[in-house]
Amino acid sequence: MSSSSSSVEVERAFIGAGCNRVVNNVSWGPCGLVAFGAQNAVAIFCPKTAQILTTLPGHKAFVNCTQWLPSCKDAFKVQQLEKHFLLSGDTDGVIIVWEFSLKDGKWRYVSQVPQSHKKGITCFTGIMVSGAVSIFASTSSDCTVCVWEMAFSPAVGGECKLLCLETLSVGSKAVVALSLAELPRTTGHLVLAMGGLDNKVHIYCGERTGKFIHACELKSHSDWIRSLDFSLPICSGIEMDSLLLVSSSQDRSIRIWKMALHSSPDNTKVPYRKEEIGLTSYIEGPVLIAGSSSYQISLESLLIGHEDWVYSVEWQPPSYSSDGETDFYQPLSILSASMDKTMMVWQPEKTTGIWVNVVTVGELSHCALGFYGGHWSPSGDSILAHGYGGSFHLWKNIGVNFDDWQPQKVPSGHFAAVMDAAWARSGEYLLSVSHDQTTRIFTPWKNEDCLRDGHYWHEIARPQVHGHDINCVAVIWGKGNQRFVSGAEEKVARVFEAPLSFLKTLAHATAEKFSFPEDLQEDVQILGANMSALGLSQKPIYSHSANEIPNGNGNGNVVDNLETVPDAVPIVLTEPPIEDQLSWHTLWPETHKLYGHGNELFSLCCDHGGRLIASSCKAQSATVAEIWLWQVGSWKAVGRLQSHSLTVTQMEFCHDDSLLLAVSRDRQFSVFKLTRTGVDEVSYELVAKQEAHKRIIWACSWNPFGHEFATGSRDKTVKIWTVESGSSVKQLMTLPQFSSSITALSWVGCNRTSNQGILAVGMESGLVELWSLNGRTDGDGMSLPGFNAALAIKFDPFMCHVSSVHRLAWRNSEKSKESSTIQLASCGADQCVRVFNIKVD
Repeated sequence: MSSSSSSVEVERAFIGAGCNRVVNNVSWGPCGLVAFGAQNAVAIFCPKTAQILTTLPGHKAFVNCTQWLPSCKDAFKVQQLEKHFLLSGDTDGVIIVWEFSLKDGKWRYVSQVPQSHKKGITCFTGIMVSGAVSIFASTSSDCTVCVWEMAFSPAVGGECKLLCLETLSVGSKAVVALSLAELPRTTGHLVLAMGGLDNKVHIYCGERTGKFIHACELKSHSDWIRSLDFSLPICSGIEMDSLLLVSSSQDRSIRIWKMALHSSPDNTKVPYRKEEIGLTSYIEGPVLIAGSSSYQISLESLLIGHEDWVYSVEWQPPSYSSDGETDFYQPLSILSASMDKTMMVWQPEKTTGIWVNVVTVGELSHCALGFYGGHWSPSGDSILAHGYGGSFHLWKNIGVNFDDWQPQKVPSGHFAAVMDAAWARSGEYLLSVSHDQTTRIFTPWKNEDCLRDGHYWHEIARPQVHGHDINCVAVIWGKGNQRFVSGAEEKVARVFEAPLSFLKTLAHATAEKFSFPEDLQEDVQILGANMSALGLSQKPIYSHSANEIPNGNGNGNVVDNLETVPDAVPIVLTEPPIEDQLSWHTLWPETHKLYGHGNELFSLCCDHGGRLIASSCKAQSATVAEIWLWQVGSWKAVGRLQSHSLTVTQMEFCHDDSLLLAVSRDRQFSVFKLTRTGVDEVSYELVAKQEAHKRIIWACSWNPFGHEFATGSRDKTVKIWTVESGSSVKQLMTLPQFSSSITALSWVGCNRTSNQGILAVGMESGLVELWSLNGRTDGDGMSLPGFNAALAIKFDPFMCHVSSVHRLAWRNSEKSKESSTIQLASCGADQCVRVFNIKVD
């Protein structure tokens, strides 16, 4: 980071992001961290704290898959390593290698793998063959599989060499599942299993130096192969001489294949047969020959239990043997995840050896819509699924002498571009809206036993789950209940009001006795809301229709029969909620609809007094580009402001609500003077209109202490203007040209007497900069027109978004005014909502 005139420090406070909805996107490493793709970023989260720690910038396309090296399976081979590696692949076929230092938790971009795939990466597999060498394979929708050798120096930050050992063409039907293993009791022989769209499992055999040969194919599945995983060597007798391969398919079945070393080395032509025939006898398949050894492949078991496509199967990571802390063994336990909304753990019965389902989790999930993958924790006591809604689902076995799998907290966030964000009236929470058709509320949950800053951030409510992509939101800042207005790709704006269940949940989150607004007292009659069948209007649930609000962990009984859609049960949350509770029990009722616009809504804003809402929609003519003013409370349209000929991209009221600033695609800004003439009447007058930039103006922001404002444009410039005597606008200055289009601005005041403030600038590249703006004075201390501007800080790219910043918003909090730390929220096209702590000296 670079800084200049004033001392400004930035630290990451919170990242909220959803998981890309693709198979193979998630990887849980032996370091205890989970990696996943969030749009073009690789996000890292810590399951212990349920917090996203960082995002890794580098990809220019959608991240499809991630893979830790070493994986949990072979981490015991390289326990002395000071660093672990992470592979990430995207839809452009780009593979990036990242280095994670175990000692200080820092990340480093290592290199981009030489491009060999022409289309998107679909799967990785990898093993450590020594303390400084790993071999990994990648597959792509271009129907090729590449095998790579990665040699690295053990020291952190050391050199890393990549070599392509082999490129395998797999025909016209793409491969989407891979698994790589070392063959037991052979020196340097590897086996690579691949499966995909031809319904077969293909087995390749090769050496560490490359040259993989197609050995055989396993035909049994009747639909696409979705996942493959080799076990560690299994002890069949005295020696570790067998491998197990598990495969899953869209035919809803799971198969376990055994690769057993022949007992006699010279009987490669005659398959070895067991004398005893029993329930566990094998259906014999082909023989695999590797060097001087041969392996009989047989179908050990067919597991049927899932009712939909089985997207992933994974062996439980190795465990310590009971007699000592040095030997590891492969537990006979498999985790499967399916689109039927369940994950299952399979184990063989002790007496018969028949594989059975011993644990099933997730079947009660209302809104998960299926799981794309399931993963074991390194210790094998937790299982993690990622679902269709971009969500994570984590269960931990907390039983001592028996299995007791309980849901745990996980990070959450949007799974599509986040279009807008706004702080609550007093900064109690942050509200965001997205093209994933949800509105979400994030807040620091302060009554946890937490670390360093005393609290962790969590999503505590999902007030709106809609049937349209949501473009904009405005929180109503006036006295009264918590309310907001949202606008989506429809012509109507919708008003939502906080129910009693949310107000009480907020009291738990803020660890303060909630003081109801004085004009409401405790007469809030609405407990929560129900979703309609089409997912548009959310109907209120009144207190007289329920005896009490269920308290605590949200295990309310949901009425469900053939005739009715199950009702949501509003709950008061006493701890951060899990996905099921968020999606089902935290809706807000919709109280009004605002009709008037001719196209889909694009921008909303509320004045500081909470009396007026301004709205705009997408437009290509002057009549459609009107700004509508709405009276809060009566919700009447009290004004239609005409000025622009194209879409008004952002609007903002000045600090005293006397002026409304609007910027547009037509490269102009407008300033309107507003005067309240009656209870429900507002007079308005266009006092200034000017072409300000050479390209679209995306963003604007007022100085909180005066009538100066900033505009930011696609022409990569930010200009500062002032409204003189309420009727004319003069340009004060232009900041030095930026490296990318300006897409978001937010101005916060620091010192009223010197008119000092900080302007946050967000760019299309995802980068964020803070500029210090100070009022000018002469030698006698008299104020002069204009500002002195200086770059305060450029955010580290590892802290920033990886694609366009859509909104920046400073937290409105009385507490922050008393301290030197203020908070800045941002949201962007990379699915992320971020909060930064800014320390100003």
